[in-house]
Amino acid sequence: MKNKLKELNVDYIGGQEPLTKEEELLISAFIKANKEKKKLRTIDKTKEKVKTKIHEPA
Repeated sequence: MKNKLKELNVDYIGGQEPLTKEEELLISAFIKANKEKKKLRTIDKTKEKVKTKIHEPA
């Protein structure tokens, strides 16, 4: 069975005007928050791996 995807024939999404300073700051804040979340997730995952390796019976 094939997956049918709709392909959009557009050159741009959204308006043609440049971003305002407020929009730029919001986007920057969102990206920074995402990076922090990723760091925390990777730290948590590595801690879990270390815990499982320590608690494994030899």
